[in-house]
Amino acid sequence: MKITFPHMGNVYIAGKAFFEELGQEVIPPPRCSRNTLEIGTKYSPETMCLPLKIMIGNYIESIEKGADTILITGSCGPCRFGFYSILEEYILKDLGYDVDFIVFDHIGEGLKPLKENIFKTFKTKNIKDLASAGKLGWKLIQTSDYITDLSNKRRAYAVNSYKVDLIMENYYKQVEKTFGANEMINLMKSTIDDLNHVEIDENRNPIKIGLIGEIYTVIESFVNLEVEKKLGHMGVVVEKSLTPTAWVEHHVAKFPFGSKSENLKYKLAKPYLKTLVGGHGRETVGSAIYYANQGFDGVIQLLPLNCMPEIVAKSILGTVSKDLNFPIMTLILDEMTGEAGYMTRLEAFVDLLQRRREETLIG
Repeated sequence: MKITFPHMGNVYIAGKAFFEELGQEVIPPPRCSRNTLEIGTKYSPETMCLPLKIMIGNYIESIEKGADTILITGSCGPCRFGFYSILEEYILKDLGYDVDFIVFDHIGEGLKPLKENIFKTFKTKNIKDLASAGKLGWKLIQTSDYITDLSNKRRAYAVNSYKVDLIMENYYKQVEKTFGANEMINLMKSTIDDLNHVEIDENRNPIKIGLIGEIYTVIESFVNLEVEKKLGHMGVVVEKSLTPTAWVEHHVAKFPFGSKSENLKYKLAKPYLKTLVGGHGRETVGSAIYYANQGFDGVIQLLPLNCMPEIVAKSILGTVSKDLNFPIMTLILDEMTGEAGYMTRLEAFVDLLQRRREETLIG
């Protein structure tokens, strides 16, 4: 079995090390690129949302490198992600690719198939070994997310923000050459140390923006046109409402009660949106209110074109913005999104936030 999985932000870093530590051969997808998008767009239904198109590109790039087994989580509720694995399997079979799909569906879809897929993938039926491996995977995911968050903060305060880019680019290149959990953890520690040694200007008081919206477009830098990096070079501190760590904590580590942070977002969203609308639509509304309460200058909602849950959230965010006097901008992404117009909107939004802050100080 030669495992691959979709490229979702930095999940592949933890996934690669985790499965290698379990003795599996892993062929992680190459970092998303224009080639990935072109392949996925060519073979995917035109009206499907952008994440599926990127994933098809990921799979084909990995299969051509030798992968024969695809791992993906399932979903439930009114979001098309729950149909991804079925549609993706049909697309790949139509293209002549003979691969095995292992889908980790929500426990509500049945405990037996979930257990069978876990044991099949992890090559063990020993619960103790699985628990030990799970702790290791959890540490890898948390550390990977910490590095991303740290780079976003250091970039905003750095005397030369491009030094952060160089450190992160070297980190991503070394990930591809690193084998197993211990080597990966050592690389992560080294990267954290390098980031902490970047010279910063502690006298800055940067604009703070929260990124909210659909999880894939929030965490996958290629899809969101590296919005964190772009904003960081403008001197903006960026915080993401959704990360792999937050997802695992809410849906796995704290199951069935959910994490404190995500439950708070449900509570905050309740006056505007009481019911589940699929995906992370409800969390998007709650996150906007959360960031307003935390004193952030504004938020940016990111969503793929045709994302039903986020379209519902977008229709509500205008009211939230008006009620709280809190700037909210929405960026819709698809394969046709142009970087020039995207940059113009980001720059205009940051200018708006800077002027609001200055007017508040004067007033």
